[in-house]
Amino acid sequence: MAEQLDLPYAGVASFGHRPFLTEPEQLDAWKPDVAIVGAPFDVGTTNRPGARFGPRAIRATAYEPGTYHMDLGLEIFDWLEVVDFGDAYCPHGQTEVSHANIKERVRAIASRGIVPVILGGDHSITWPAATAVADFHGYGNVGIVHFDAHADTADEIEGNLASHGTPMRRLIESGAVPGSHFVQVGLRGYWPPQDTFEWMLEQKMTWHTMQEIWERGFKAVMDQAVSEALAKADKLYVSVDIDVLDPAHAPGTGTPEPGGITSADLLRMVRQLCYEHDVAGVDVVEVAPAY
Repeated sequence: MAEQLDLPYAGVASFGHRPFLTEPEQLDAWKPDVAIVGAPFDVGTTNRPGARFGPRAIRATAYEPGTYHMDLGLEIFDWLEVVDFGDAYCPHGQTEVSHANIKERVRAIASRGIVPVILGGDHSITWPAATAVADFHGYGNVGIVHFDAHADTADEIEGNLASHGTPMRRLIESGAVPGSHFVQVGLRGYWPPQDTFEWMLEQKMTWHTMQEIWERGFKAVMDQAVSEALAKADKLYVSVDIDVLDPAHAPGTGTPEPGGITSADLLRMVRQLCYEHDVAGVDVVEVAPAY
């Protein structure tokens, strides 16, 4: 029976065909290193909706049952115990309830010393998710490396304080993650406006634009960003908005922005961060599979 369920197109669509858990007590029994959790919420979206379907789509991409990492020369799950902890309950249209449930679900993981990997969902979910990680490790002890076309530091968007364009400001204002503990990579386009960047400077945030990457080269910027991240905090939270990629590599997102990085470069940098830093949490957001 196990062999029948291991087919890429059959069985429960858990992440990487890993064990599917639903209750916090099961985490105590399994004692995994990493727990995947979905945050199917996109009410904070301002352009194209559909990121609430992201967690299911990402899980469904596990079409190949192999787990041998050819670059590292090892079987991944011989070294890392990973489980799928299901989804936070996100009733559509209910931002406060959904964010509270995401925070509770992530806290159940982080408070057990397990690394949460959150699948969004729009980028507003980083506010409750990263807060839950900071609750466990201590406010001011967590830094964020944020890959994105947009800074997501607006005060509000159309009156919404919990938009996908505001989570980094909410984290800074709450004290969960100080502005000096942010490193942003891949910013481009025409948003946010100048006064928002002035606020970011006041908060001592660090960012690297695509223009800088084009002029200096990705490797140089990558090494600097990793060094900056290492210097800022004991623990690291990595937030990946898929629109950091050029739309040629990732068209399925709500706010695509031309001129982004390649998927190969993103993989290189995320891997380097994980190799060299104590990563306490990761999220991947804004995957809107309909596009």
